[in-house]
Amino acid sequence: MKLNDLRDNPGARKKRMIIGRGIGSGKGKTGGRGVKGQKARTGVALGGFSGGQMPLIRRLPKRGFKNIFAKDYAAVNLGRLQTAIDDGRVDIKKPITSESLIACGVACKARDGVRLIGKGELKAKIDISVAGASKTAIDAVEKAGGKITLTAPKKEAEEKAA
Repeated sequence: MKLNDLRDNPGARKKRMIIGRGIGSGKGKTGGRGVKGQKARTGVALGGFSGGQMPLIRRLPKRGFKNIFAKDYAAVNLGRLQTAIDDGRVDIKKPITSESLIACGVACKARDGVRLIGKGELKAKIDISVAGASKTAIDAVEKAGGKITLTAPKKEAEEKAA
């Protein structure tokens, strides 16, 4: 092969359609816009402005709010954790942390920490330290003979009740 033999694959470069150059070109007259009037012009905002009438977005009621302080935990099911233990990806002889769960691919991203969910069955005796856990997950770990440590601070209301 020589440098002067190099070519693009057939169909790799497609020429741009030239529009607005007469009816015979196939893309003349309306230039592919299909209509006359407002929609054929530039700067059309049909979705937003309603001609002086109160726009739909402002007629509909607002509902709910976004809590900017809410924690976003990476959820890990017990069944998925047990599968990783069976496959040998998680070493149960050492304490399991959120970093080790992310490293072995059980949890995707750290976000604000890892939260253990009670879906699935856990048979192995593990020592795990995570940011949060559901009550069913805590019960399942303790039933299997393991120990669970929660690293996330409890809410003030829970501390007062305890």
